[in-house]
Amino acid sequence: MDTLYGELNPPARILLGPGPSMAHPRVLRAMATPLLGHLDPAFLQIMDETMDMLRRVFQTENAMTFPMPGTGSAGMEACLANLIEPGDRVVVVVNGYFGERLCDMAARHGAEVARVDVAWGQAVDPAAAEAALAKGRTKLLAMVHAETSTGVCQPVEPIAAACRRHGALLVVDTVTSLATTPVAVDAWGADAVYSCSQKGLSCPPGLSPVTFSERAGAVVRARKAPVQCWYLDVSLLARYWTPERLYHHTAPITMFYALREGLRLVLEEGLEARWRRTETMSRALAAGLEAMGLTRYADAGCRLPSLTTANIPHGVSDADLRKALLTEFNIEIAGGLGPAKGKIWRIGLLGESATRANVLLLLSALESLLARQGARCAPGAGVAAAQQAFSAAA
Repeated sequence: MDTLYGELNPPARILLGPGPSMAHPRVLRAMATPLLGHLDPAFLQIMDETMDMLRRVFQTENAMTFPMPGTGSAGMEACLANLIEPGDRVVVVVNGYFGERLCDMAARHGAEVARVDVAWGQAVDPAAAEAALAKGRTKLLAMVHAETSTGVCQPVEPIAAACRRHGALLVVDTVTSLATTPVAVDAWGADAVYSCSQKGLSCPPGLSPVTFSERAGAVVRARKAPVQCWYLDVSLLARYWTPERLYHHTAPITMFYALREGLRLVLEEGLEARWRRTETMSRALAAGLEAMGLTRYADAGCRLPSLTTANIPHGVSDADLRKALLTEFNIEIAGGLGPAKGKIWRIGLLGESATRANVLLLLSALESLLARQGARCAPGAGVAAAQQAFSAAA
């Protein structure tokens, strides 16, 4: 018998990075459910239930709402690939790493990309977005609602209004905001919105929920040429999700089980209650970090509750501290990307990870490790400040 490989036994981590979040135990149990065929009537009912719950979480009536196989980047690519044709003018709001990715993808699909740039850590002035829209006939504007690289929450409503005034479609990335902070697709007037399974929904990575408005669907149907990505062609995918049930691919059955249970958990808790929980945990974490002498990276007034970014104190090694946090405390947080690499920490309070116990444990661990590297902070100050914030929110 070959004994080279042992039983699978990964360490039990506390996932407090920008994703994945910790999976809810009920989600993990759902994934142990026996498989069905992807056209089995019982599985088709599961698909219908999942679509219905997704609409409620996205706050939309869009018929074309379903999870796509792939991570959040697959949803990003699907939205752009289906709506862009070569030569289309596309405005992209760029205030972080994932705004850059939108630019890259749009250009690869043949778009003429007009960037609206702002410094990382800041929100974009809607007037700048409208000025870019006004410079030419624009097919769509793409933006990130919750910029995972900076912890900035970009207000959608004023930019959505500008898009309507200029006849442009609106594409919104809600990868780090869905089920953590208000996402209101129909109220915004957004035309194509995508997210992921592994953050606010507390499921493993592997699915990207998307929703397309009727206006966006009409644009897809009126294309001059087929979508270049056959697998991401939503006109084909939608036919699998409608009563026609036209075969497109073999669905990842187990992931759909997980997503259905994750969505059920969100709706059981209630969207507003979930948003309040995330906000409460975020405020307590921020109070603790500030009491320990850490400053915030994202500008005040546009900070994302589900992802906190903190500047790394002078003289503290980013890599050494995060390694010790992982090996000694089993806690994962993330470092910065792009120009913020080595300068900030990114701490996620997403879905199942957003708990009082996790906030207090992280603050206690950070205090210990910062002191080891010579950073000054009053003993117990971070935990005490967080506890006070929790009491104020009660």
